Amino acid sequence: MKYFFLALFIFLTLFVHSQTNKLLIEQELISDLSNAPIYPKLVEEIHGEMQWKKEFKYLDSIEIYEITYWSDGLKIKGLLVKPKKKGNYPSIIYNRGGNREFGALKIAHGAITLGRIASQGYVVVASQYRGNGGSKGKEEFGGKEVNDITVLTEVLKEIESADTENIGMYGWSRGGMMTYLALTKTEKIKAAVVGGGVSDSYETIRDRPEMETKVLAELIPNYRSNKEEELKKRSAIKWVDKFPKNVPILMMHGNSDWRVKPEQSLRLALEFERHRIPYRLIMFEGGDHGISEHKKEVNGQVISWFDRYLKRNEPIPNMEYHGR
Repeated sequence: MKYFFLALFIFLTLFVHSQTNKLLIEQELISDLSNAPIYPKLVEEIHGEMQWKKEFKYLDSIEIYEITYWSDGLKIKGLLVKPKKKGNYPSIIYNRGGNREFGALKIAHGAITLGRIASQGYVVVASQYRGNGGSKGKEEFGGKEVNDITVLTEVLKEIESADTENIGMYGWSRGGMMTYLALTKTEKIKAAVVGGGVSDSYETIRDRPEMETKVLAELIPNYRSNKEEELKKRSAIKWVDKFPKNVPILMMHGNSDWRVKPEQSLRLALEFERHRIPYRLIMFEGGDHGISEHKKEVNGQVISWFDRYLKRNEPIPNMEYHGR
């Protein structure tokens, strides 16, 4: 009998330990989009009945969740979107742009930005970053909250249907900067896509001085006393040698982007070239910061890139100089 109680004690101890070590605290299904501000843009009335517009019919094939998870002991909020159909799907971590509540994830992001990707057979997860969207802590615009996205590779292990052997990362604007940072801190990303990405914080504040006074100086700890060091940390162009050479990166930029000038991606591409980092750069003529003028092509490029490296497991491009 004493062996039975000993075994029971060990089992309960291990069970409690496994439960307390879980990272995913909560996932709440958003089952009704009708109260979301985006809803009127998604539907149309046909024969007296509200139905999804043709381009949004994929919404019937996905599930959208609000999630809460642990990062550095902080409760962080985010979104999770995945196909309704059971399966084992490649995973994508999406990194939002903006700062604080500007650019914070809304249900619209889940329904459209993340939803379109999920409908193509992916589990997509995104973080609000600490201090934003109900998350605890304080963001540092490329500081400790990078941990909030790298830990998602572990959170995905607790999400049913997520294939954690095939994880991609997708970031836009500031989310591009977060993606570049994350690629130097985790080996679990197989492919990345960046749109309108910040790669040189020095250039950003030269082009937009208000970014320094109203964002960087307010969010980055000890910014005034450590300005040079903190800007360098957030400028991928200064540490391209730290990038992995086995993660292909798709870079997209509109050449009419005033928020993040296209030179940031052009110059980073030249550094990728010099260090033989596998990349593809697409510049969209007349494209704004969101490349809204070419949105259909952008969406297609994103899916195509992830399909190549996460679904079909294509080999990494040969970056050695070769050929006749």
